[in-house]
Amino acid sequence: MIEIGKTIVSMDVLESKFCCDLHQCKGACCIEGDSGAPVTPDEALAIERLYPDFKEYLSLVNIAEIAKQGFSLTDHDGDLVTPIVGKNECVFTFVDDLGITFCAIERAFFEKKTDFRKPVSCHLFPIRITEYKRFDGVNYEKLKICKPGRACGKSNDLPLWKYLKDPLIRKYGESWYNELELVVNNLPEETSTK
Repeated sequence: MIEIGKTIVSMDVLESKFCCDLHQCKGACCIEGDSGAPVTPDEALAIERLYPDFKEYLSLVNIAEIAKQGFSLTDHDGDLVTPIVGKNECVFTFVDDLGITFCAIERAFFEKKTDFRKPVSCHLFPIRITEYKRFDGVNYEKLKICKPGRACGKSNDLPLWKYLKDPLIRKYGESWYNELELVVNNLPEETSTK
């Protein structure tokens, strides 16, 4: 582990190779899990405010579920999360013609209808942040559903921390990321991911 500012970063984040391969996984991270995506109170409010901008991408089933459950809820662990539809699918998703699940919130962002991309927990996945009183734990959540992403990252020789540069900067800022890069570039050769 390495310490940067008020974060403790797992060596798995630095040493693992990763690059999402949506054609293989079909967006499984949006439909697998035991509850919805973690959101902050501010993100929940942003999703509610921007709902008219991304509602058009959602199915009638998802729209009805949002009307029933709301824009966020507290799960069995006491965490604020997005609602799910069915057994485990995030209510803010849609499936394209190729059978790939995407985020409707992010689609609106890419189409320049909003300035909010999606919850930062989704943007950072498969990195997960655990907030403690004095620091954040920055860890790699290695799940079976992301096996194609590990293969793609390995074939492209792309470290996880580089693949997730934008969301890491979004979460912690550019100076934090620059320090992370400096630390990685100065790791001993046997652990370096250059």
